[in-house]
Amino acid sequence: MKYRVPLALETERLYLRQFKEEDWRCLHKYYSDEEATRYTVGRAFTEGETWRTLCSMIGHWQVRGYGPYALIEKSSACLMGTVGFWYPNDWPEPEIKWALASDYWGKGFASEAAREVQSIGREYLPEIPLISFIHPNNQPSIKLAERLGAVLENEIPFRGNIWKVYRHPNE
Repeated sequence: MKYRVPLALETERLYLRQFKEEDWRCLHKYYSDEEATRYTVGRAFTEGETWRTLCSMIGHWQVRGYGPYALIEKSSACLMGTVGFWYPNDWPEPEIKWALASDYWGKGFASEAAREVQSIGREYLPEIPLISFIHPNNQPSIKLAERLGAVLENEIPFRGNIWKVYRHPNE
Protein backbone atom coordinates (compact mmCIF):
# COMPACT_ATOMS: atom_id res chain seq x y z
CA MET A 1 0.00 0.00 0.00
CA LYS A 2 1.26 3.40 -0.94
CA TYR A 3 0.21 5.90 1.69
CA ARG A 4 -0.98 9.26 0.42
CA VAL A 5 -0.11 11.34 3.50
CA PRO A 6 2.74 11.23 6.05
CA LEU A 7 2.48 8.37 8.55
CA ALA A 8 3.42 10.67 11.43
CA LEU A 9 3.10 14.38 12.16
CA GLU A 10 4.43 16.63 14.89
CA THR A 11 3.32 19.95 16.31
CA GLU A 12 4.64 21.99 19.21
CA ARG A 13 2.87 19.87 21.84
CA LEU A 14 1.73 16.78 19.94
CA TYR A 15 2.75 13.68 18.05
CA LEU A 16 0.31 12.22 15.56
CA ARG A 17 1.08 8.72 14.31
CA GLN A 18 -0.62 5.63 12.97
CA PHE A 19 -2.31 3.49 15.60
CA LYS A 20 -0.74 0.27 16.91
CA GLU A 21 -2.58 -2.65 18.50
CA GLU A 22 -1.27 -1.79 21.98
CA ASP A 23 -2.99 1.63 21.77
CA TRP A 24 -6.42 0.12 22.34
CA ARG A 25 -6.30 0.37 26.15
CA CYS A 26 -5.48 4.10 26.08
CA LEU A 27 -8.01 4.67 23.31
CA HIS A 28 -10.61 2.97 25.49
CA LYS A 29 -10.40 5.98 27.83
CA TYR A 30 -12.19 7.91 25.08
CA TYR A 31 -14.53 5.17 23.85
CA SER A 32 -15.65 4.17 27.37
CA ASP A 33 -16.51 7.80 28.28
CA GLU A 34 -20.25 8.39 27.77
CA GLU A 35 -19.81 12.18 27.73
CA ALA A 36 -17.00 12.06 25.16
CA THR A 37 -18.85 9.66 22.84
CA ARG A 38 -22.32 11.22 23.14
CA TYR A 39 -22.20 12.90 19.72
CA THR A 40 -19.84 10.54 17.89
CA VAL A 41 -20.63 6.86 18.42
CA GLY A 42 -23.56 7.67 20.73
CA ARG A 43 -22.62 5.54 23.74
CA ALA A 44 -19.75 4.08 25.75
CA PHE A 45 -18.06 1.08 24.14
CA THR A 46 -16.98 -2.23 25.63
CA GLU A 47 -13.28 -3.11 25.48
CA GLY A 48 -14.01 -5.42 22.54
CA GLU A 49 -15.79 -2.65 20.63
CA THR A 50 -12.86 -0.29 21.23
CA TRP A 51 -10.41 -2.91 19.96
CA ARG A 52 -12.49 -3.48 16.81
CA THR A 53 -12.76 0.29 16.26
CA LEU A 54 -8.98 0.59 16.58
CA CYS A 55 -8.65 -2.15 13.96
CA SER A 56 -11.00 -0.27 11.64
CA MET A 57 -8.85 2.86 11.97
CA ILE A 58 -5.69 0.85 11.20
CA GLY A 59 -7.51 -0.75 8.26
CA HIS A 60 -8.69 2.63 6.98
CA TRP A 61 -5.06 3.43 6.15
CA GLN A 62 -4.80 0.18 4.17
CA VAL A 63 -7.99 0.80 2.18
CA ARG A 64 -7.81 4.56 1.57
CA GLY A 65 -4.08 5.36 1.84
CA TYR A 66 -4.79 7.88 4.62
CA GLY A 67 -6.59 7.73 7.93
CA PRO A 68 -6.94 8.77 11.54
CA TYR A 69 -3.87 9.38 13.68
CA ALA A 70 -3.30 8.47 17.32
CA LEU A 71 -3.00 11.79 19.15
CA ILE A 72 -0.15 11.78 21.69
CA GLU A 73 0.72 14.58 24.10
CA LYS A 74 4.51 15.03 23.98
CA SER A 75 5.02 16.03 27.61
CA SER A 76 3.19 13.04 29.11
CA ALA A 77 3.38 10.55 26.19
CA CYS A 78 -0.36 9.93 26.79
CA LEU A 79 -2.63 8.90 23.95
CA MET A 80 -5.53 11.38 24.16
CA GLY A 81 -7.69 10.21 21.27
CA THR A 82 -7.69 10.48 17.51
CA VAL A 83 -7.49 13.24 14.91
CA GLY A 84 -7.16 12.70 11.19
CA PHE A 85 -8.81 11.69 7.97
CA TRP A 86 -11.93 9.53 8.01
CA TYR A 87 -14.11 8.23 5.20
CA PRO A 88 -16.10 5.10 6.04
CA ASN A 89 -18.45 3.77 3.39
CA ASP A 90 -21.56 5.40 4.96
CA TRP A 91 -20.05 8.91 5.24
CA PRO A 92 -21.10 11.55 2.72
CA GLU A 93 -17.49 12.61 1.95
CA PRO A 94 -13.96 12.37 3.38
CA GLU A 95 -13.62 14.29 6.62
CA ILE A 96 -11.22 15.66 9.18
CA LYS A 97 -12.27 14.07 12.47
CA TRP A 98 -11.29 14.67 16.07
CA ALA A 99 -12.21 12.74 19.20
CA LEU A 100 -10.46 13.23 22.54
CA ALA A 101 -11.07 11.82 26.01
CA SER A 102 -12.82 14.46 28.10
CA ASP A 103 -9.76 14.94 30.37
CA TYR A 104 -8.10 16.70 27.42
CA TRP A 105 -10.95 19.02 26.40
CA GLY A 106 -10.52 22.79 26.50
CA LYS A 107 -6.72 22.77 26.21
CA GLY A 108 -6.40 23.42 22.48
CA PHE A 109 -5.13 19.92 21.62
CA ALA A 110 -7.90 19.15 19.10
CA SER A 111 -7.44 22.53 17.44
CA GLU A 112 -3.66 22.19 17.22
CA ALA A 113 -3.88 18.68 15.77
CA ALA A 114 -6.77 19.44 13.39
CA ARG A 115 -4.92 22.47 11.98
CA GLU A 116 -1.94 20.24 11.20
CA VAL A 117 -4.18 17.62 9.56
CA GLN A 118 -5.94 20.35 7.59
CA SER A 119 -2.57 21.59 6.31
CA ILE A 120 -1.42 18.08 5.38
CA GLY A 121 -4.72 17.49 3.58
CA ARG A 122 -4.26 20.58 1.47
CA GLU A 123 -0.69 19.57 0.61
CA TYR A 124 -1.08 15.82 -0.01
CA LEU A 125 -4.77 15.42 -0.88
CA PRO A 126 -5.54 18.65 -2.78
CA GLU A 127 -8.05 16.88 -5.03
CA ILE A 128 -10.17 15.78 -2.05
CA PRO A 129 -12.48 18.44 -0.64
CA LEU A 130 -12.63 17.75 3.11
CA ILE A 131 -15.57 18.17 5.47
CA SER A 132 -16.23 17.70 9.14
CA PHE A 133 -19.46 15.77 9.71
CA ILE A 134 -20.91 16.93 13.02
CA HIS A 135 -23.91 15.97 15.15
CA PRO A 136 -26.18 19.04 15.42
CA ASN A 137 -25.93 19.21 19.23
CA ASN A 138 -22.13 18.98 19.37
CA GLN A 139 -21.48 22.67 19.96
CA PRO A 140 -17.78 22.30 20.88
CA SER A 141 -17.05 20.53 17.59
CA ILE A 142 -19.11 23.06 15.63
CA LYS A 143 -17.11 25.88 17.23
CA LEU A 144 -13.84 24.13 16.46
CA ALA A 145 -14.83 23.56 12.82
CA GLU A 146 -15.65 27.27 12.52
CA ARG A 147 -12.32 28.26 14.15
CA LEU A 148 -10.61 26.08 11.54
CA GLY A 149 -12.32 28.12 8.81
CA ALA A 150 -14.85 25.43 7.88
CA VAL A 151 -18.22 26.71 6.74
CA LEU A 152 -21.63 25.10 7.22
CA GLU A 153 -22.52 23.85 3.76
CA ASN A 154 -25.35 21.40 4.26
CA GLU A 155 -27.48 19.45 6.70
CA ILE A 156 -28.31 15.84 5.88
CA PRO A 157 -30.19 12.98 7.56
CA PHE A 158 -27.87 10.49 9.27
CA ARG A 159 -28.45 8.00 12.08
CA GLY A 160 -31.80 9.42 13.15
CA ASN A 161 -30.78 13.07 13.17
CA ILE A 162 -29.94 15.88 10.78
CA TRP A 163 -26.14 16.18 10.80
CA LYS A 164 -24.14 19.24 9.75
CA VAL A 165 -21.61 19.20 6.93
CA TYR A 166 -18.85 21.77 7.44
CA ARG A 167 -16.59 22.34 4.42
CA HIS A 168 -12.91 23.03 5.13
CA PRO A 169 -11.13 25.69 3.08
CA ASN A 170 -8.81 24.48 0.31
CA GLU A 171 -6.22 27.18 0.91
